[in-house]
Formats: sequence, structure tokens, C-alpha cells
Amino acid sequence: MVINTNIMAENAANYLQQSSTNLAQSVAELSSGSKIVNPSDDPAGLAVSMAYTAESSELGAASQNVANALSYSQTQDGFLQQVGTALDRMATLATQAQDSTETDTDRSAYNAEFGQLAAYITDVAGKNFNGVSMFAGVTNGVSIDAGGDNWSMAGIALSGASAAGVLYTAATASTVSTTTTAATALTNVTAALNQLALDRGTVGANETRLNYTSNQLSVEQTNVDAANSAITDVDVAKESTNYSKLQILVQSGTAMLAQANTIPQTVLKLIGG
Repeated sequence: MVINTNIMAENAANYLQQSSTNLAQSVAELSSGSKIVNPSDDPAGLAVSMAYTAESSELGAASQNVANALSYSQTQDGFLQQVGTALDRMATLATQAQDSTETDTDRSAYNAEFGQLAAYITDVAGKNFNGVSMFAGVTNGVSIDAGGDNWSMAGIALSGASAAGVLYTAATASTVSTTTTAATALTNVTAALNQLALDRGTVGANETRLNYTSNQLSVEQTNVDAANSAITDVDVAKESTNYSKLQILVQSGTAMLAQANTIPQTVLKLIGG
């Protein structure tokens, strides 16, 4: 029996320190909800988690880009619907103006309405969406993935030098003041209506592609978040059980350390004897 060195107390203190450290870690994980409170907890897992977090953020940004592009296309189609209504009315006026029983005064009234409808279409051709032209006929790139892949959204032209733009311009530049000009106007408006059908089909195809891409990005982001969760998120049920175990170990370790510290006192019996 010795006095200066109490091996049992040292062992009890070591175990108590380990249990206390693990208990503190368990408390930190439960309070933060994360298994990685410090980088040293899982260095490799932290590196992978950071990559997943960045990818999820990029996918979220891509989803927002796709949503904006979809709003752009839907706004385009809303204008094109009204352009179609205007062209339908212009075709009606051009047909009525060719009636030989109509007077020039009647045709003047038709021409006034025809001109206002043409002016409306010309005005629509210059419309913008958040500062971006909707009907300039240019393609717009849309980020559709976390890797920065871009998809070119087909453009629509209501004016300008393109084949489609020329057709619309010819229709809006027409008049129905005479039976001859009315016949030409009807031909031009009919051609513009045919082009409008193609353009609305293009816009619809753009919307279909964007809807599919949006769904794909949503699924991809969910799966990336799930993979990241498996690395970083604490299993509360499992960790709560571990926390209870560590509490008991700390309490029992404290009690055993107290007992180990009293054992050297038995030497006093020998000395006193």
C-alpha cells in the first residue's frame, strides 16, 4: 500500500474525463442538430458536405433561373394571345373593306380601327420583361444545372429583318382604305396569323422544356440535400440514447473517483496501529 500514487484514482479520473468529453460532444450535437460540430469531428465528411452544400445552392439558383425564364415565356404568350386577337379582327376588317357595296366612308372607318390594331401590335413588338426584350428575335441563355450548363431559348420576332418579323411588319403596315389595299392587307394579315401560330408553338415548346427542367432540378436538389443530411444531421433518437448513457457514466465515474480517493486513508489504520 502506498500514499503518493493512487492508480485507481488516476484511472477513474481518466475515464471520467473521457466520459465528460463525450457528454459535452453529445450535448453539442443535440443542441446544434449536426454531427459535425467541429472540423475534427469528421474532416472527410465535412469536405464532402461542403461540396454537397455548394451543389445544392447552385441547383437552387438554377431553379430560380428556370422559374424566371418560365415567367418570361408565359408573359410572351400572354402578349401573343392578344396579338392573335388583334390580327383576327384586322382580317375581319380587311374582308369587310373588300365589299363593293361599302362606301369609301365605311372603309375609312374600317381603316381607322385597322390602324389602331396595327399600332397595338407594333407597340407589343417593343415590350420588355425586366429590361429584356421579348420580341427582338434573339435567343436567351438559361442556366439549367449546377454545372453551369446553358440552354438557348428560341426567340420570337414581331418586327425587324427576320423572316417572321417581315411578315408582321407587312401586316401592320397595310391599310384597308380601298378594296385593292384591303385585299393585300388580308393576304398580309393571314400570313402573319400563320406565323403567329408557329411562334406560339415555339413559346409552348419553350415552356414544356422549362417545366421538365424545373421538375428535374427539384428532384436533384432534394437528393443532394438528402445525401448531405446523411453526413451532417444528427440522429436524435440514437444520440439521445448515447447522451443518457454518457450521463450515467459521468455520474458513476464521479462516484468511483470519490471512492478511489478515500482508499489511501486505510493506510492510517496501519500507522495508527
